[in-house]
Amino acid sequence: MDLNLNRADYLQVGVTSQKTMKLLPASKHTATQKVVVGDHDGVLMCFGMKKGEAVTVFKTLPGQKIARLELGGVLNTPQEKIFIAAGSEIRGFTKRGKQFLSFETNLTESIKAMHISGSDLFLCASYIYNHYCDCKDQHYYLSGDKINDVICLPVERLLREVPVLACQDRVLRVLQGSDVMYEIEVPGPPTVLALHNGNGGDSGEDLLFGTSDGKLGLIQITTTKPIHKWEIRNEKKRGGILCVDSFDIVGDGVKDLLVGRDDGMVEVYSFDNANEPVLRFDHALSESVTSIQGGCVGKDGYDEIVVSTYSGWVTGLTTQPVHKESGPGEELKINQEMQNKISSLRTELEQLQYKVLQEREKYQQSSQSSEAKSAVPSFSVNDKFTLNKDDASYSLILEVQTAIDNVLIQSDVPIDLLDVDKNSAVVSFSSCDSESNDNFLLATYRCQANTTRLELKIRSIEGQYGTLQAYVTPRIQPKTCQVRQYHIKPLSLHQRTHFIDHDRPMNTLTLTGQFSFSELHSWVVFCMPEVPEKPPAGECVTFYFQNTFLDTQLESTYRKGEGVFKSDNISTISILKDVLSKEATKRKINLNISYEINEVSVKHTLKLIHPKLEYQLLLAKKVQLIDALKELQVHEGNTNFLIPEYRCILEEADHLQEEYKKQPAHLERLYGMITDLFIDKFKFKGTNVKTKVPLLLEILDSYDQNALIAFFDAA
Repeated sequence: MDLNLNRADYLQVGVTSQKTMKLLPASKHTATQKVVVGDHDGVLMCFGMKKGEAVTVFKTLPGQKIARLELGGVLNTPQEKIFIAAGSEIRGFTKRGKQFLSFETNLTESIKAMHISGSDLFLCASYIYNHYCDCKDQHYYLSGDKINDVICLPVERLLREVPVLACQDRVLRVLQGSDVMYEIEVPGPPTVLALHNGNGGDSGEDLLFGTSDGKLGLIQITTTKPIHKWEIRNEKKRGGILCVDSFDIVGDGVKDLLVGRDDGMVEVYSFDNANEPVLRFDHALSESVTSIQGGCVGKDGYDEIVVSTYSGWVTGLTTQPVHKESGPGEELKINQEMQNKISSLRTELEQLQYKVLQEREKYQQSSQSSEAKSAVPSFSVNDKFTLNKDDASYSLILEVQTAIDNVLIQSDVPIDLLDVDKNSAVVSFSSCDSESNDNFLLATYRCQANTTRLELKIRSIEGQYGTLQAYVTPRIQPKTCQVRQYHIKPLSLHQRTHFIDHDRPMNTLTLTGQFSFSELHSWVVFCMPEVPEKPPAGECVTFYFQNTFLDTQLESTYRKGEGVFKSDNISTISILKDVLSKEATKRKINLNISYEINEVSVKHTLKLIHPKLEYQLLLAKKVQLIDALKELQVHEGNTNFLIPEYRCILEEADHLQEEYKKQPAHLERLYGMITDLFIDKFKFKGTNVKTKVPLLLEILDSYDQNALIAFFDAA
């Protein structure tokens, strides 16, 4: 059966965080459910729908920002007690709004994630996990990287506590008390965890995870080792996953998977005979979906998907049809209901317009007086700056609670701005004087009306580091702007990984000196993305990285007084040597630097570049031929006389041109990497070969892999 869902907007609260909206259990099987939602103003609100209108059940006074909202209660009974996390405090409310709990935890940081199971409370700040039972401390764990979410497998089914942490370093950590039982690597930084079918599936051990790069998977958490059941790759390049729920919206007796993403996409997956998820429905909202749940809110008997968005809209995607087929009398009744609703909305709109007009006049009069005061309006910006492994580019996502007027992008480091299909903003570039003021990019994005979310794609050059700034100006009066800063790191295209190939030919850089473990860690944080800001526990640490553009590797192992960096790319070692020397000089620390260069690694890196370079050169040649082939086609009237290769180019002309357009400066980038590799190879030998670069570029223009390798060997 086809799934047709119709959108119904219920009300708007303040800006919401991830997992801050829930549906209370229904009192009767077919009755509508109440919605409870918490926002950044610290207001907890519960409402229900009556005759198409949202009716408030209770509403608390403003306070600290609500970061999480969960339902709890005695195990095996309806979970209808409401718990919220605000700052370092947990507060509990009944479904009528009466506060019965105020628990000030001993956490020094604000609570970021929460899970409740009976009298057990599982809390996480940025790096700290705490387990409380009846508000008494039970277990504690310090994570090596940021914790994004926490969940516990159903105790009532497994008769044991199995908490699971979703950590930023692409790992799920399964705990036993205060210790890690085992770790599970997942294909992206996990942002959300949920029990499969809401109860852990058939075994009670099935756990769903969603990642910040839009992947979704199911893992069975057994007592010995994890079993990976399935995984959905993000083929359509949609946003990161913020919320997941299980609910039978199709009505076939099997719970479907509801997914909410940070690009506003709501998806419904059904399960086939092999228990694999199949996409059944999707709907695009204009802002990120922070919470999602299936239930019945609008009208008895009509199931729906209820979502809350970043700017605070609570919206339903309901199975209730928009137009009912009925007899003439009933049709008149519906029309009358609709007319009354439209009339009341019109009256409300007129009142609001009159109020706005009054306030505007009042503001104009007060601004002309000698004692005029003007307050800068505050607004919330939700931003995300992440590296995409698929195309080695950074995504910058800016989301504002009100419409964006324009965004100015400024960079003191050379970067390329790539086209984004979802982006409808008009971009204009300003000329920059990079020599006198280190300004390499000035671009302005002018947004269309009612745009609250803007996505940009940026590609950086390794070795060139600095700061990217975004000046965000919303459509509010008086005009105001917020600045966001993002660090482009020296090894900006490297991504954390957990395994590398130790058989590759490696170059080694060794640092020794009078520096502490935390000092060297701060230098590694400065050089590489995806490294936790806090130094990990222990005396020694090893991190592995992979270059998303070239697939080269980097291993960094360091302790107090010593750091060892190994890579199969000489250029990576060269960048690290230059940057770490500069950082140590700034802090007046004397460094002893030694290195071992493996000649075989140069040929190895050139072989890794070869398929990418060959593909780009071939693509450029094909695109150059398209116009001439089209002229021949027009002149001859058909393409039968052309060889199959040329006919294929004509058939794929649009696709080839689109791909070529999407890869600006791709060929130049590869040329630049080969040139750097050439210069770096001889720099370590103490030879300056910059005069031979023009000859190298000539060889690249008539590219042959063997000729290039021979040139590197002979130079």
